Amino acid sequence: MTLLPAVAGVIGWPVAHSKSPLIHRFWLQALGVDGDYSRFPIAPERVGAFVRALPAMGLRGVNVTVPHKLAVMAHLDRIDEAAERVGAVNTVLVGDDGRISGTNTDVDGICEPLCGHDLHGRTMVVLGTGGAARAAVAAAVRLGAGSVTVMARTADKGRALLEAAGQPGIVLPFDAPLPAGTDIGLVFNATTLGMTGQPSLTVDLGSLPADALVFDAVYVPLETPLLADARARGLTAIDGLSMLIGQAATAFELFFGQAAPRGRDAELRALLTA
Repeated sequence: MTLLPAVAGVIGWPVAHSKSPLIHRFWLQALGVDGDYSRFPIAPERVGAFVRALPAMGLRGVNVTVPHKLAVMAHLDRIDEAAERVGAVNTVLVGDDGRISGTNTDVDGICEPLCGHDLHGRTMVVLGTGGAARAAVAAAVRLGAGSVTVMARTADKGRALLEAAGQPGIVLPFDAPLPAGTDIGLVFNATTLGMTGQPSLTVDLGSLPADALVFDAVYVPLETPLLADARARGLTAIDGLSMLIGQAATAFELFFGQAAPRGRDAELRALLTA
């Protein structure tokens, strides 16, 4: 089969807020690659039809954002080990043979900004049970966290996350106070709460130790109320762009066959926050 044109994109519902096109187009231009990356607003009932049409449309693949990271799995020919471990797909690839496969680069996106912080043996608190939460629990395993506390609206979903990852931990109601203790190393917001157009996330960070990290997967707005509260308390805050750029770099190489030019990250962040 002839190599598909260098075109990829992102699907979601909604997806107008996505900064992924800015990121991938910046890297394509920096490398001099004749290609493109676009947004595709796909309603939930159309996910299967769209994914199966990817080869005919000439796309090399798409990133997958909320609410499709779980639903898309039923429409793929193959799911790799990374996605199996997470239990969610955020990157769909079209092979040279036309077969459609799924992987997950979110774990890379979470681990990259945490690589300079020692979370070994400490507790990670994950808010939510969706695709980003699944990636966060998988990241906890990679980072050597001692346990994970999942704050979940549905306890069964929280327990399923821990069991799928083989990660010890507990499940607490979503509206319960954060656990206290010096072993708490990270609080990760894996929900859309706090995103522009969504309800606010109300969490009291007062029980966290002074060296705890607060990581918000939301990046619109970049400075969420959760991160502002963390900074006001002197805690280390990590914004959603860190995760977005990290996972995008892995996806970029899968889509376009070249490593993203990460030496220009400062310029990229300035573009994304302009």
